[in-house]
Amino acid sequence: MAIALLDEQLWFPPLSDADDELGGLLAVGGDLSVARLQLAYQSAIFPWFSDGDPLLWWSPPERCIILPEQFHCSKSLAKRVRRGGYTVTSDGAFEQVVAACARRGIVTRNQDGTWIVPAMQAAYAALHRAGSAHSIELWQDNQLVAGLYGVQVGGLFCGESMYSDVTDGSKLVLYHLCRALAAAGFSALDCQLHNPHLESLGAIGEPRAAFLARLQRARATACRWPTIAT
Repeated sequence: MAIALLDEQLWFPPLSDADDELGGLLAVGGDLSVARLQLAYQSAIFPWFSDGDPLLWWSPPERCIILPEQFHCSKSLAKRVRRGGYTVTSDGAFEQVVAACARRGIVTRNQDGTWIVPAMQAAYAALHRAGSAHSIELWQDNQLVAGLYGVQVGGLFCGESMYSDVTDGSKLVLYHLCRALAAAGFSALDCQLHNPHLESLGAIGEPRAAFLARLQRARATACRWPTIAT
């Protein structure tokens, strides 16, 4: 199957053109402008490439999602939440979270190293300034110790990456994020690709067609990004 080569024009091929034998590779090239990134996430597409590789765009045949109201909070995690000793914020340190994910993020795309190259960091910082990208931060003793960032599409949040420097940090971030998303009326947290860590927290698989239908409904849903402050 021929993979589309993007140019300066703002477009993507139909998702039916994705090469599922390659994990859903859809297109090569283009740019990381705010407009193209917004179009990509609105179309169930995301960029993913390593340093030195061309810009690659993907739409996996099955999407990993968490339904916010079905987040699995184990007894040990519930106990950790009750113990407290931390603060959670939203959009309090976006660029710090992205940089930390690039340095030591939890591997969520089943590869070694990072795809959050400098060009990606700059692109998502611009997307954040445009109001489309958001972050969640976990603080202990006024120090940033865990975080997650991603892109909002109406009533759906597309998580990009997360990191943690403390035990259960990523679980606490996801717990508070899912509670906030559920309260704000979001339909799902898109985790993109499966991994055991996410599955232990309630993530499920959704076929591309079903995810695209969910995304189209979410685009028509006006959800305000939740303010999180613990």
